[in-house]
Amino acid sequence: MIKIDAGDFFLVEPSEEYAEQIAEYKQAFLDANSSMDGCGPLRRCEDSLTYISECRKYTSPETLPDGWVLSTQFFYIRKADNRLVGMIQVRHFFNDWLSKFGGHIGYSIKPDERRKGYATSMLKAVLPFCKEIGLEKILISCIDSNIGSEKTILNNGGVYESTVNEPDRKRNLKRFWITL
Repeated sequence: MIKIDAGDFFLVEPSEEYAEQIAEYKQAFLDANSSMDGCGPLRRCEDSLTYISECRKYTSPETLPDGWVLSTQFFYIRKADNRLVGMIQVRHFFNDWLSKFGGHIGYSIKPDERRKGYATSMLKAVLPFCKEIGLEKILISCIDSNIGSEKTILNNGGVYESTVNEPDRKRNLKRFWITL
């Protein structure tokens, strides 16, 4: 189990310890009608234990579902109260869709915890892990109207590359690169 210290927070892989908070996190996004970016298979999992099991499948070539790429899912946990405030997923390499639209990293902050700088610090905390797995630069995209996410990326050294249209979801995505 990977655990990364991040000052008042830490990044940790999903575990049963956070099962109740996973369900609360998902419900908060459903209630807010907000996309679950960087949450891996959370939207399609019926319960927290299934979600944890699914996340583990993505960490090994032997259990990786067809069509997906190796990835590591992290929870961003506030130390003071052991609360799950964000999720971030690192994709170790690209498939066709990720190279065009999704990038190496997806992330989200629980709706009631936004606008506190957590996304910026969470992204910063995961960058050394990206370097450890052999990435030299990472691609991150965000919906072109998501100013908060764009600021998070820019605050971590993101350099704008282009805006692309994702036809399946009918949205424009800004693409940024961060050199590690």
